[in-house]
Parts: sequence; structure tokens; C-alpha cells
Amino acid sequence: MTLTGSCLCGDVRYEVDQLDMPIVHCHCVTCRKAHASAFATTAGVLREHFRWTAGEDRLRAYPSSPDKLRHFCSQCGTHLVAERPAQPHVLLRVATLDEDPGRRPMLHIWTSHEAPWLLDEADLPRHAEWQPGR
Repeated sequence: MTLTGSCLCGDVRYEVDQLDMPIVHCHCVTCRKAHASAFATTAGVLREHFRWTAGEDRLRAYPSSPDKLRHFCSQCGTHLVAERPAQPHVLLRVATLDEDPGRRPMLHIWTSHEAPWLLDEADLPRHAEWQPGR
């Protein structure tokens, strides 16, 4: 099953043949900062199962840690993948997929860096759109 994905502005697009590793939530400080979020949801994809289909010339890379590059759209800033060039896979940012990958996250990693304000959200109110009165 081929999955497609894109950045926020749609200029950069990709396809993956499959997710080759489990979906995980990473709480490390660099993921939290790079995504401006409590954690980043990622899945490893072997390079032969990943391809850019549009806008590759819009990509920029940031070396966030030794031997690791984070690739993002230079137009809208969406972080799409990270890679360690010596490894056989890229780390796909699952939230950039255009459809449900048919899997759910399997674990949280780097919880030693977890944001102290992050709560178990089971008891928080949920609204399909804006909260009432907004």
C-alpha cells in the first residue's frame, strides 16, 4: 500500500511503500524543539521504500545533532524526515502523511526529556471542532 505525504503548503510531496519500523512518540529535547510540540511521532522507512515526488528543490536540511539531518520545507517550515546518512532508513514524520497509515504508535521514547506539563489526556474534554462559545 503506497502512502503519500506532504508539507503544510503542499510544495514538497513524497511517497512511501510501507512503514518499516514501529510508530513511536519521541520526547527528546531536539524533537520537541524542532516540532514545537510535546513529542514527535515518527516511523522508520527504508530508503528504497521512500521517494520525493515533488518539491525536492524546496527542501533544506538542519544538522540538529552529530550525523543527523532534519529535512524541512523552505517555504512553510514543515519538518518531513530526519536521517543519519549512514543508516538504511529515514525517520518519517508520521503527521505529514495524507492518510491513516493503518497502524498506531507502539511506544514512547526519550521520556527522560518529557515536558513536565504533559498530562495523560484521557480526562480532558474533547471537541470535534472549536470548544463551545469560541
